[in-house]
Amino acid sequence: MSVSEELPARSPVRTVLTWLYVPGDRPAVVARALAAGADVVLVDLEDAVAPDRKAYARDATAELLADPAPGPSPVHVRINALDGPLAEADVRAVAGLPGLAGLRLPKANGPAEVRRVAGWAAAAGRENVPLYPILESALGVERAYEIATASPAVCGLALGEADLRADLGVYDEAGLAWPRSRAVVAARAAGLAPPAQSVYADVRDLDGLAASCARGRALGFLGRAAIHPRQLPVIERAYLPTAAEVRAARDIVLAAPTDEGALALPDGRFVDAAVVAGARRTLDLAERRCT
Repeated sequence: MSVSEELPARSPVRTVLTWLYVPGDRPAVVARALAAGADVVLVDLEDAVAPDRKAYARDATAELLADPAPGPSPVHVRINALDGPLAEADVRAVAGLPGLAGLRLPKANGPAEVRRVAGWAAAAGRENVPLYPILESALGVERAYEIATASPAVCGLALGEADLRADLGVYDEAGLAWPRSRAVVAARAAGLAPPAQSVYADVRDLDGLAASCARGRALGFLGRAAIHPRQLPVIERAYLPTAAEVRAARDIVLAAPTDEGALALPDGRFVDAAVVAGARRTLDLAERRCT
């Protein structure tokens, strides 16, 4: 039975759960990534590319994005660090191309940097290209809400946890608990979608990945970036609602056909508009199993 059976018709929404990074200087690998089934492919011009390959990576990515439909998955580009000499050239090379679906902004430390990127994109012929700042420093985390609201073009936040660990001097999960929650709260306060988790570096440890995703989901993250296609189904399974969660959401929506006011369910629970809205989000997400 479809999760939406007996429920009012709603426009289908496919929530992004998987983001697959791939180095921009390896076009053959990019082509395989586009067919791997990720919701979004992230072509990386930054950390995954050696300094002497940066120009080639930019040119190869621009060639890819000259096609309005470079593959079955939307393509985002992670440009080089905002405080370095390459970011502006990256943006000007790709922002105006029809195949670009978004820009990832590494090492975002403040709103002025985000607005500067938006200006470069506009100069390249693309107003309001979707921007996704990545928080990778203590300063970026402190300014998370300012960064999230820096421009109407900002569509989401992300954490870059490898650099953040180094900046904070932390070596275990406990040291990242507050920055993770800060990113979630800042994104939601700015009216953005919940952020996706940072990458899980051990591509062979799928059990560890699943456990890490469960912790991220409990914190309010939605989906995760991956660095290998084998991680994609693990991430998707971890973030899809369970059968019990779907049943509970269906009961709430059936009992509350509108989002107005509080009401009592047959089992005695009281629900309000926020609970009903959350139940609808759960059912929207569960529809991925049917597509």
